[in-house]
Amino acid sequence: MTVSPDLDRRFRDAAVSLDLVDVGFDVVDSPIGALFVAASGRGLAAISFESDPDEQLERLARLAGPRVLRSPRSVDPARRELDEYFEGERHAFDLSLDLRGLPPFTLSVLNELARVPYGQTTTYGALAAKVGRPRAARAVGTVMNRNRIPIVLPCHRVVGSAGDLTGYAGGLDRKLTLLELEGAR
Repeated sequence: MTVSPDLDRRFRDAAVSLDLVDVGFDVVDSPIGALFVAASGRGLAAISFESDPDEQLERLARLAGPRVLRSPRSVDPARRELDEYFEGERHAFDLSLDLRGLPPFTLSVLNELARVPYGQTTTYGALAAKVGRPRAARAVGTVMNRNRIPIVLPCHRVVGSAGDLTGYAGGLDRKLTLLELEGAR
């Protein structure tokens, strides 16, 4: 038995409406490739450059609960804001974020990261200093590498101490593309 696309969509929408979904996700097209995007009732929970849902489901279930469902409606606000960002119309995101489960140091670094303005860059050392740990540049680098909401939490805006592009979970090509989009390169 096959299910029509309309019935499938209605089922998924009903599950979200009835609060039967812990995390909804979809794969979103972007100029830098397909992005896996997930949102919970608390807010945007993940953006990943690894767009295969099967790779993400267990991590999402550990994060927010076992009821994980592909639900385009769940990520519509994030999709809209990402589209506006990639079109050059949005310079700041207005999305609630689901950062549960992150340690205090990581949260403090991500909070400072969120303050780095569109079109500007900072360094790992500068972020470390802003969170009161001036010798923790490498630890800040680890936080950037494990940032589960890239682009919205703009780890692409963090560069090496000499301004050089350093590692990026999405690859240096994507990092460069994002910085060029923002006019920072």
